[in-house]
Amino acid sequence: MEKKTVDFKLAAVFISLALCGIDQLTKYLVVTYLKPVVSVTLIGFGDTQVLNLTYCENTGMSFSLMEGQRVFLITVPLILIVAVEWLIFSGRIKGRLAVTALAFLAGGGLGNLIDRAVNGYVVDFIDFRIINFAIFNFADICAVLGGICIGIIMIKRDIEEEKAKKAQENKESDTPDENV
Repeated sequence: MEKKTVDFKLAAVFISLALCGIDQLTKYLVVTYLKPVVSVTLIGFGDTQVLNLTYCENTGMSFSLMEGQRVFLITVPLILIVAVEWLIFSGRIKGRLAVTALAFLAGGGLGNLIDRAVNGYVVDFIDFRIINFAIFNFADICAVLGGICIGIIMIKRDIEEEKAKKAQENKESDTPDENV
């Protein structure tokens, strides 16, 4: 049984690296083919643009926060990625969904970290104009999905712990007092 756990931990590293590879490939394609034209509409209705591919260099983090803080934006994600990989291999995180969610976080973080370290900015290109949202990339999607899964796991765990606590309290209140 230990072998399956180790194999899944290695699979989590592979997932992280594969997601990072997909992210870097999409960014390479964007820089090669989209940068010269800047923006292309993928989905639009008349004058309304819904989804565009738009080349953007982001020197900050989400929504261009902390713009120009390159050292911070490299150091903190690097520490977090190392911490995530440590959590995966330490066995402190149980369950395949949790490990997979952490692999998504690490893969997304690594994809953007490579951009910041090599270029000084992150290449963003997915542009939902109908909701006027920030331009983002594949790595961002991975990190958000991983974070959402971790949140769901934590909420589910809290609900299960609360149910177990109430069941224990009910069991104790139903037990007759032996000292009477």
